[in-house]
Amino acid sequence: MTDRASIEIALDEARAAAARGEVPVGAVVTDAAGTVLARAGNRVEEMHDASAHAEMLALRAAAAQRGDPRLRDCTLTVTLEPCPMCAQAASMFRLRRVVFGAYDPKGGGVDHGARIFAASSCHHVPEVVGGVREAECAALLREFFAARR
Repeated sequence: MTDRASIEIALDEARAAAARGEVPVGAVVTDAAGTVLARAGNRVEEMHDASAHAEMLALRAAAAQRGDPRLRDCTLTVTLEPCPMCAQAASMFRLRRVVFGAYDPKGGGVDHGARIFAASSCHHVPEVVGGVREAECAALLREFFAARR
């Protein structure tokens, strides 16, 4: 599965999250063959859980499905640059790649903010590809927040 195809699945999850009143972020975990292991959208409000980010939910589900806490051959694709918590989780799950759509100058933890993967304390650094269908991913977030103002 290509990065563009994976981001489409993540966008579907983000749209579903928005429909539930959640911040529209979606994520998908695929294995080396491109098979979808797990997909999720934000559920922070629904679950009353600040850690229920799309990435965390998808990573947990993929690891549970595999019966392994390490996802060494897997790719996490997400519509928004992972926050520091999710970036650290990507490192701890030992992901091969992280692909994301929109950059997040305020809350990002990969190319912005804490830059988790650049820290000397980071135990595992995945390959990172940012900006995949960036305009579409960013527009979804802008529209969501504009409707709430």
